[in-house]
Amino acid sequence: MRILFLSQRVPFPPNRGDKITTSKLIERMRRRHSVRCVAFSHGPEDDEGARELEDMGVSIRTVPYHDLYARVLAAPLLFTSKPLTLGAYGSSELQRIVDEEIAQADLAYAYSSSMGAFLERHATKPRVMHFGELDSDKWRQYAERSALPMSWVYAREQRTLLEFERRVARSFSENVVCTPLEQRVFQQQIPGASSVVLRNGVDLERFHPRANEVLEGELVFTGVMNYLPNAEGCAWFAREILPRIRAQRPQVRFSIVGSSPSREVERLAELPGVRVTGSVPDTREYLRHAAVAVAPLRIARGIQNKVLEALAMGLPVVGTTPATQGVEGSAGRDYLVADEPEAFAAAVLQLLAEPAHARELAAAGRSFVERNYDWEKVFAPLDGLLERCAAPRSKNG
Repeated sequence: MRILFLSQRVPFPPNRGDKITTSKLIERMRRRHSVRCVAFSHGPEDDEGARELEDMGVSIRTVPYHDLYARVLAAPLLFTSKPLTLGAYGSSELQRIVDEEIAQADLAYAYSSSMGAFLERHATKPRVMHFGELDSDKWRQYAERSALPMSWVYAREQRTLLEFERRVARSFSENVVCTPLEQRVFQQQIPGASSVVLRNGVDLERFHPRANEVLEGELVFTGVMNYLPNAEGCAWFAREILPRIRAQRPQVRFSIVGSSPSREVERLAELPGVRVTGSVPDTREYLRHAAVAVAPLRIARGIQNKVLEALAMGLPVVGTTPATQGVEGSAGRDYLVADEPEAFAAAVLQLLAEPAHARELAAAGRSFVERNYDWEKVFAPLDGLLERCAAPRSKNG
């Protein structure tokens, strides 16, 4: 089968959540199918990733994406009923490329709803809409945690984007979500549209506890740090939770590890016990030395790769309900869950004070991801999904 794959970013290297999933999707699809990619390039790293994909035998065509320019172009949409997201990710050049490429494809696969927009005019082609997360629900959460005027902007984006998601979901051959929880939200928000669950996974060989050299009192968070949920969660932890921990254990240090830290995140390094690393060659180096991984996200949907990777590395994890609900493990057995500063601090302090308990929790977490989140297991339904979607066209010639 010839598959046209659309993504917001070049799906390589797998160094952030969406690129981890898209690179694994393409890797799996290529076992049985021919895959051509169309994507936005967000800079030199994406350009290099595109060259590496070509060297691996994956044909890809890219269009440069400039974030600030895209936001300026999207701003006038505030006075319309169109989502700002579609303005920010609109591109006549990318649309032209999709129109050219789709003629040679048997099936089109869009990762994220904004990429699904480029397939709307191709209703006769089998199309899969992969919602990395339900973006409209994400904007709802943003609105609930923001003050005016941004709460109004976010609420407007939630309403307008939901209407678009409904239109796309009901017209595509199939819709993919990443957790049963996301599927329940999908079914409530878009009744009548078909959906299947295709979980994220974790590279169990790459993320492995065998080389860990734990430093006492080292806490770690990993993630792209200009992403609002990550930035907001780390600010909450650094300002509200870490001081409670350091009041009892002054030597504790919190490392925020990830690329593109916002100004707010950079300023957190001024707080006692906080380190902001910026981009690093390999997050595993920091995970190997951590005593506890924290996931203090208060805005979250889907599966958090940062949680899976920490569990796979054999780290005890303390996270909020939003950060862990997509992982589908058992709180207290596979990781600890706390949603208030006092409870979160107490959970971390317990693990620091009881190393044996921390090791037991870490071992249970590693065993949990081995059983449930190996990429081979989670992507097992993919082949059948593609065949089902392409079948009607095959039958009609």
